[in-house]
Amino acid sequence: MSMESAALDPARLVTAALIGLAILLVLIIKFKIQAMVSILIGAVAIGLIAGMPFEDIITAVNDGIGNTLKGIALLVGLGSMFGAILEVSGGAQTLAVTMVRRFGDRKAAWALGITGLVIAMPVFFDAGLIILIPLAFSLAKRTNRSSLFYVIPLLAGLAVGHAFIPPTPGPVLVATMLNVDLGWVIMVGIFCGIFSMIVAGPVWGSICGKKYMIPVPEHVAEQADIDESKLPNFWTIVGIILIPLVLIIMDSICGVVPALSGAAPIFGFLGEPFVALLIATVAAMLILGIRHGYSTAELEKIMTKSLEPTGLILLVTACGGVLRYMLQYSGLGEVIGNAVASANLPIVVVAFVVAALVRICVGSATVAMTMAAGIVAALPGISELSPLYLACTTAAVAGGATVCSHFNDSGFWLVKSLVGMDEKTTLKTWTIMETLVGGTGFIVALIISLFA
Repeated sequence: MSMESAALDPARLVTAALIGLAILLVLIIKFKIQAMVSILIGAVAIGLIAGMPFEDIITAVNDGIGNTLKGIALLVGLGSMFGAILEVSGGAQTLAVTMVRRFGDRKAAWALGITGLVIAMPVFFDAGLIILIPLAFSLAKRTNRSSLFYVIPLLAGLAVGHAFIPPTPGPVLVATMLNVDLGWVIMVGIFCGIFSMIVAGPVWGSICGKKYMIPVPEHVAEQADIDESKLPNFWTIVGIILIPLVLIIMDSICGVVPALSGAAPIFGFLGEPFVALLIATVAAMLILGIRHGYSTAELEKIMTKSLEPTGLILLVTACGGVLRYMLQYSGLGEVIGNAVASANLPIVVVAFVVAALVRICVGSATVAMTMAAGIVAALPGISELSPLYLACTTAAVAGGATVCSHFNDSGFWLVKSLVGMDEKTTLKTWTIMETLVGGTGFIVALIISLFA
């Protein structure tokens, strides 16, 4: 980085950032330009308007792409293959059916919330929803209640797992940008997630279920129930899902507990996120795939198909990395940092507010997380913060990127069409639920950060 870029005029930098972000938002919202292209144009515009030397702009783009993908490419790929095997083997349904039976019909909302939370870590939100929503409908049919009694807790669990807990791509991306250990992010994420799931799931679902009578869609009401004899074993599924989480957390614990220092090198390797996920994926291939009658050729097809949506996620995320490096190399990170310092706002709060504003404007949680993480990562002094505080900041970004899902979010339309609600009811149920998920998670992260 040249000295020239370090001495740019602060007022011009702020103007450049505002214009660049405005260009980005207009391209996505008004002209419906693909998010990756929009972010890249916005980031380059910031560099040009700020007066950065051309070579610094090119360096920021290359560093942003390279350093961001370096941290998440393998994880997103392995995670989606792991999730796909869980999906086709019936593992997700096993979890849901067993949990509902254990909890009973009266507490089934809790079972669906917990199942959603666990399933959304390895499986993409929309895939998890499409697999599990028939179970929520069959419960509503059996108990003659509004389908929202069961659908809202399921949605809340899925939203929480998708937002807060690695190996789902969002928090992995934020953790990579902030350079924080994933073990801490998982532990804080589970804490935030449990409280969010309770508030937005069974509690809010019960209120919605009493207020709005949404019948089970007709095409679902006529479907036969799931054949449980063909589903894999419950504890097998739980064990496989826990493999990467336990290994990554053990790596973090060995780093801070002196008594475990002897095992640190072993868990340092096994708990490296891509190694942990690779082990889990191979276990899923053998136990849920080959032992369940899938040939290696069939598994290869399933796993290859699961990689189709990952290209888009990785490229949008990498362009978010470009935005981060552009802000950092132009010196804008320091300008924002000084403004934050003088405003005396905790970084956790700044992270939440930035992510929430982008989420409301753009609709995409991925873009909101990417931009907020980029801005926070460019602040000076971030690297000196404790891992626990950075994990809380990651959860705050995830919370902000979850709130206020409305017409510009694809999730809003997916839920509306699957559940069979009109726009107004979807706003009064789903949108408030998403805001409760993000808001509760943020409050829990803020409280934990006070002790970091």
